[in-house]
Amino acid sequence: MDISRAEQRILHLLAQGGRIEISRSDNKKIEDASCFTRDGWLYPGFDLTIFRKLKSLKAIKSSGGHPYRITERGLKLVRAQLDNR
Repeated sequence: MDISRAEQRILHLLAQGGRIEISRSDNKKIEDASCFTRDGWLYPGFDLTIFRKLKSLKAIKSSGGHPYRITERGLKLVRAQLDNR
C-alpha cells in the first residue's frame, strides 16, 4: 500500500520513538494533534488530516489513555531509508 511522503515521515518519527498527543474539545471530539520526536521536539509538518489517515490505516494506536504510537502494521508500511528523507 502506498502512503504519502508526509505520512512516511511521521511514521519514521514514530518508529524512532516519537509520539502523537491529541487534545479534545468539551464534547470529546479531537480538536488538535501534535507529533513529538523522541527528543521532545514538536514536528511542524503534522495536522489532523494526516492523523486521521494514519489512524484509518491502523498505523497508529493509543491504549490506556497514553499518546498514540506506531503499530506493527505501521512498521510494515514504513519503507527503510538511510537518512530519513
